[in-house]
Amino acid sequence: MDIDNGLRYRKNELLSYFRNRSKEILSELEIQFSANDYKKKASAFNKSIIRSKDSIVSILLERARNENWSNEEILESVLMITYTCDVVMFEGRNSIWEYEYMAFSRRVGELWEPFCKLCFSFPLNNIRLFIPPLFSEVKQNLTTEINTYIDGLGIDVQDKDRLKRYYDKVWNLVTSGEIQLECDLHFTDGSNKYIVDFKSGFGSNEKGNTNRLLLVGSIYKNIETEEYKCLIFVRSTENNHYLTTLQNSGVWETFCGIDSYEKIHQFTGFDIHTWISNNIDWLNDFTTEMRNVVINNNLQNYLIW
Repeated sequence: MDIDNGLRYRKNELLSYFRNRSKEILSELEIQFSANDYKKKASAFNKSIIRSKDSIVSILLERARNENWSNEEILESVLMITYTCDVVMFEGRNSIWEYEYMAFSRRVGELWEPFCKLCFSFPLNNIRLFIPPLFSEVKQNLTTEINTYIDGLGIDVQDKDRLKRYYDKVWNLVTSGEIQLECDLHFTDGSNKYIVDFKSGFGSNEKGNTNRLLLVGSIYKNIETEEYKCLIFVRSTENNHYLTTLQNSGVWETFCGIDSYEKIHQFTGFDIHTWISNNIDWLNDFTTEMRNVVINNNLQNYLIW
């Protein structure tokens, strides 16, 4: 298979490559795992096919650097490699352990986030990724700020110490340990820093995640040394009261369906929605066997990206 900037248009060639590689992987796994170890076998298959994809992407990026490809050429090529690998990954996993709707819907959602994030890894606009702050650093900075303020009050030392103890009690009520401030994506356009959480959809078991997002978002909003904007991109347009809670919080801006793609386009300069419309066709790109599983189990709606 030739690695050049035309690979982004050769979907069938990539599908053929990954399917041949899939046969090799499955043949190797037949020797390693018994029929009863289908879960371990499925996991090993996914990891192996992903390694094959990463190898192609690595070669492509090296070629792109040497030949001075544009970011658009790189991005479209990586998107096509990623999508075709995902198609074959579904097929291979299904041949080992046939999908039921819960596993299928969860897997589709898991793949959507890293796919969209590729636009931020190879942006057409001038944006940069950044490393999120540590909670311990944020807590220390806020503590120093409030202690400095208290020390400047015209009250006696005992009252100052009492206020500081109350402040410490508030932190203890908020958390008994460290808070993970890292979300799915962190980038800056030079003016603002953006914190992004990707969600395939909001289900009935999102209470814990919703509370965490409210807490994390509130902490970011209270960091006065930086201007952070907290965004949620949701694949589904059908959601529930947990998303409404986040929408009404004043902490997170939320975008669903095509609105999410429009924001990605705005930030990165790449029209990911048009690319998806022109290139992604899960049902017709699947093998007949995989297509029949999707249709017979009425899983088509989960494939709407």
